[in-house]
Amino acid sequence: MPCYVLMPSPFLGPAVWAPVAALLGPDVVVPAPRGDTPAEIAASFARQIPERDDLVLVPHSNAGLYAPALAGARDARRLVFTDAILPPGAGRTPVAPEGLRTALQDLAGSDGRLPPWTGWWPPDAVDALFPDAATRAAVEREQARMPFGYLAASVDAPAGWDARPATYLAFGDAYADERADAARRGWPVRTLRGGHLHMLADPAGVAAAIAESPE
Repeated sequence: MPCYVLMPSPFLGPAVWAPVAALLGPDVVVPAPRGDTPAEIAASFARQIPERDDLVLVPHSNAGLYAPALAGARDARRLVFTDAILPPGAGRTPVAPEGLRTALQDLAGSDGRLPPWTGWWPPDAVDALFPDAATRAAVEREQARMPFGYLAASVDAPAGWDARPATYLAFGDAYADERADAARRGWPVRTLRGGHLHMLADPAGVAAAIAESPE
C-alpha cells in the first residue's frame, strides 16, 4: 500500500480529510498547512510530508497549487487532484482568479484578513456542503483567516511536473475546466457527483476513487 498524503486547502484544515483518512489504512498523512504567503504554506506542507518512495499526493482545492513542487521534492509516485486547482505544466498560477478577488475584497476586515472560508458564500450553499452540524463544527474550528493579499499572490510550478502519473477526481462540475485540462493532458479523469467537500458526504466513495486511481 502506498502512503497517501491528503492535502487540505490552506483555507481549511485536516478535518476535511479525516473521514477519508480513516478508510485508506494506516499509512496516511494529513498535513495542516499554515502560513500567510505561498512560501510559508509550501514550507509548512514540506515539513509535514515524509521522505519516502511510495507517496501519493492528494491535493484538494487550493492545495493543488502546491502539489507540483512538492511532488518533485519528494519524488511522489503519483498525484490525485481532487476538485483542485490544476497548475499549468510550467509557470505561475494565481492563488485566486481576478473575479473571486473582486467578489471578496469588501469582506476583508480592518486587519486586512478575510473571514473564514465558510463565511465567503451564501449560508444555504455552505449548509449543503456538510452532512451534519458536528462535521461542520469540526471543519470550522480549523479554518484560517487568510490575508486578502494572499489571493493576489501566485505559485510556481516546475517545468515538466505533469509528466508524473496523475489523475483528476472532480466533485460535480465546479472544476469542469480543470477536469477538461487534465483530460487534454491524457490523465484519467473521474467525476463523483457532489459538492466541493464531497469527501465529508461520501468518504467511502472518495476513498475508493483515490485507492483505485491508476499507477
